[in-house]
Amino acid sequence: MALLTILNLALGYEGQTIVRNLDFEVDEGDYLCIVGENGSGKSTLIKTLLHLTRPLGGEIRYGDGLTASEIGYLPQQTVVQRDFPASVREIVLSGCIGRRAQGSPGNPEGQVRQSSRVWHPFYTREEKRTAEEIMEKLGLTGLKNRCYRNLSGGQQQRVLLARALCATRKILLLDEPVAGLDPKVTVEMYQLIQQLNREGVTILMVSHDIAAAMRYASHILHIGNTVFFGTREEYIQSEMGRFFIRQSEMLQDNAAGAENLKEAEAEREGGIKAC
Repeated sequence: MALLTILNLALGYEGQTIVRNLDFEVDEGDYLCIVGENGSGKSTLIKTLLHLTRPLGGEIRYGDGLTASEIGYLPQQTVVQRDFPASVREIVLSGCIGRRAQGSPGNPEGQVRQSSRVWHPFYTREEKRTAEEIMEKLGLTGLKNRCYRNLSGGQQQRVLLARALCATRKILLLDEPVAGLDPKVTVEMYQLIQQLNREGVTILMVSHDIAAAMRYASHILHIGNTVFFGTREEYIQSEMGRFFIRQSEMLQDNAAGAENLKEAEAEREGGIKAC
């Protein structure tokens, strides 16, 4: 069953259109990677799906009773957010707030639903239990009383992922979830996201990492001058897919060569100093 159906969508900001004629579907259990060049509209699409910005045209249909309170969102971090002075437990718990009276596709202004007429300023027992279970699942129990600002980049991303999971039972929207992470932590984050998908969580992930998209995604949405949507296998066979996969491989080879050169120069300088 389709959780999201996008029909002839146009995206942009300040009156400028950056994407036109966007059509795709996201079914329950899909792992959709959204790829494309910088400025092509990937993050704008995510914000539009969350009703954080309005589309310039077209239609977004939400299926299977999906509401905005059932969408977990992991945005790109800013420097200010990385320095946020709160405990891990407090940040994870804050994800539960979105369920109470958040706007939905049929209620975009966030009017309080019948079940949420009485606002409570404290977390319920169920919310606390949910947060504890998610922290345990993501290996954060031992860090729950630590200050978020004192964690490593990888630990912070896991905390934000746990927060997003507190807001959802169905779908996660992830905007560059491995940006700024070292290679080891990047692999761990991808594996964690893959495990969540295998457990039934639908994933929409914006990424510049074509190699990771080929490894983990079930479907690819490529946004650019032209738009591709299809399965991973269809993308690999498409002209657009072959071009960008080759380009990604060349960039990786160049990066590896530059790193090897840097290491060789460091070894040479070390040898000179030793002499």
